[in-house]
Amino acid sequence: MGRYIDEILQPGEKVLYSTNAHWIFYLPAIAAWIVALVLLILSRATITESIILLCLAAAAVVAIAALYWTVTAWFHRWTTETDVTNLRVVHKAGFIKRRTFEMSLDKVESVDVNQSILGRLLNYGNVTVRGVGEGAETIQTIAAPLDFRNHITAR
Repeated sequence: MGRYIDEILQPGEKVLYSTNAHWIFYLPAIAAWIVALVLLILSRATITESIILLCLAAAAVVAIAALYWTVTAWFHRWTTETDVTNLRVVHKAGFIKRRTFEMSLDKVESVDVNQSILGRLLNYGNVTVRGVGEGAETIQTIAAPLDFRNHITAR
């Protein structure tokens, strides 16, 4: 399966910038993996049989949750594309249930970037693209939102 943007490019259209969902989607999975590792270490640090079994069981449950969160974050990042071409802005999310947004660069009125403090530190944020007569579309939690905005507004 190729990239969505490669399937919809018009003749003479070139991709100028591509970004994706930020890796912050992995944060719950990373935290859960750390908890599972700590529980595993605790099971080795104790000598009481019931506490060892409790720690191992808790580590297994947390590891299953961590695996689920890892797979869902990876799948979200794999099925989300955000691109700027020389003609339009394209955003695609989803695999079976697909949601796309396309706006001609000529119709873009403004591009707003909303970043939290953590978003500023880790370089992610939400971008709202407002179009003339087309409304506004917000793209959530993308990597390098200022670069994305600059590629839309610079001509």
